[in-house]
Amino acid sequence: MKKTILSLALITLFGAAAVANPIKKETKEVKTSESNVTWKGYKVGGSHTGTIALKSGALQFDGEKLVGGEFVVDMTSINTTDLEGDYKGKLDGHLKSDDFFGTDNHPTAKLVFTKVKATGKNSYSVTGDLTIKGITEPVTFDVSVYGDKATASVKVDRTKYNVKYGSGIIGTAKDKLIYDEFDLVVDLQM
Repeated sequence: MKKTILSLALITLFGAAAVANPIKKETKEVKTSESNVTWKGYKVGGSHTGTIALKSGALQFDGEKLVGGEFVVDMTSINTTDLEGDYKGKLDGHLKSDDFFGTDNHPTAKLVFTKVKATGKNSYSVTGDLTIKGITEPVTFDVSVYGDKATASVKVDRTKYNVKYGSGIIGTAKDKLIYDEFDLVVDLQM
């Protein structure tokens, strides 16, 4: 009987403490003007790099632990940074065309975290739903969070989102000159 009373007292005490001091859930909005998303696409014999702007974004925390996130990217802001002049203009225009991202019909892309697993003190493995050109597919990547900064590197298989350089050649031979995967490096400021 004494054990039962002691157990009930401890449950009541710890339960009251938990209610009095709940873990604070917080959403931190990303400062889009201070955050950077860079891309790198690969082709036979080289690569191209550029930037793309965040339209909005936020990370969710439970205390100091990352538990979620959601981002919208402005696809019309695709910008090539390794070229100048006519070549830059042609590549930027081609990336915005229906051969690639079709920004007239799909001006934004979206990433919603669906699973976040801590892999270290400031490190997480994240799975999310990435939507490009109206097609949603899962992606998995690592995120590091330090104070009001977060970084991530994401490898994206463009063919899963119907992002193909279409040509009339059988077997899309021209498309094979451009690798299927491209990289995104994300530096967030909150």
